[in-house]
Amino acid sequence: MPIQVDRKSGIPLYLQLKNQIIKAIGCGELKLGDRMVTERELASEINVSRKTVSHTYNLLEQEGVLISHQGKGTFVADDTTGWKTFTDKESVLKLVDLAIESAFERDIPTADFLDIVRSRVQEKEAYLSETQAIFVECNIEQARSFADQLSEKTHFKLLPLTVSELAEMSDSTRHAVKKAKVIVPTFNHVNEVKEILCKHEIKKKVMGVAISPDLGTIVKIARYPEETRFGLACLSEEFSYKVELALKTAGLNNLKLRSTKSRDRNVLERFLRDADVAIVSPGRLKEINDIVGEDKDVIRFDYHLDDSTVKPIIARLVENR
Repeated sequence: MPIQVDRKSGIPLYLQLKNQIIKAIGCGELKLGDRMVTERELASEINVSRKTVSHTYNLLEQEGVLISHQGKGTFVADDTTGWKTFTDKESVLKLVDLAIESAFERDIPTADFLDIVRSRVQEKEAYLSETQAIFVECNIEQARSFADQLSEKTHFKLLPLTVSELAEMSDSTRHAVKKAKVIVPTFNHVNEVKEILCKHEIKKKVMGVAISPDLGTIVKIARYPEETRFGLACLSEEFSYKVELALKTAGLNNLKLRSTKSRDRNVLERFLRDADVAIVSPGRLKEINDIVGEDKDVIRFDYHLDDSTVKPIIARLVENR
């Protein structure tokens, strides 16, 4: 994990260190569960005080990025869904204050300073709106859903791809990958995507994001009586597995849950007759609603991108403009 600090930048050393650790996790240089170097080792390596490293590690622990185990060390937390904002308001205000002070020192009038800031922000926004990116997931349903979510948050132009499509690397996929400025997989696919790109001798920036199941959906499912029969209709085995895992993680281990990927209407009608409540992936909501009408409840099972892992992607692209 190569880390460098710039003492002339005006940005506090602990903040530089914190942001670089988060970026290292996002791009896969540090993997979930990896053991961090000790405070003493890192302080010696980058020539800062141990107090600075300790403060940084403590902040990252508070934000759920790192976790300490007594006598074992500090590790990258497995649960990234609890991450807080990558750059909080106070940190941004410190940077704004530095910019204002710099403008005052150079006798730049306030109105001119605001024009400079406004112009620069518009330039960055225009750049981001033109950015081509690819979102990679193990199933096309979530790839499409997350690509839409990320496009809405970042204004990127995103192409959804599955891991298998990336591995096959057809001519059209290769063309899209080479055109993209960044490849965005979920965290658990970062290393797999890097290996695929390396195999095909393609050098591209890869930055991971965390996802989490919609809490409201899980709460809604948990409120049904214990004897309720649930039928899950989705498009892929991977989505079904993730839903079952999310429910078990939430403590719903004994649900009466069956699943199907069938697109045959007769098969679906028989399947849904045996279910009291239908759970559907986003891509199948309309189809299942058309079949059951108002006869039974239909619950769409949503996943969301974790905002705190999306913001570093925007920041990384902007700073490399």
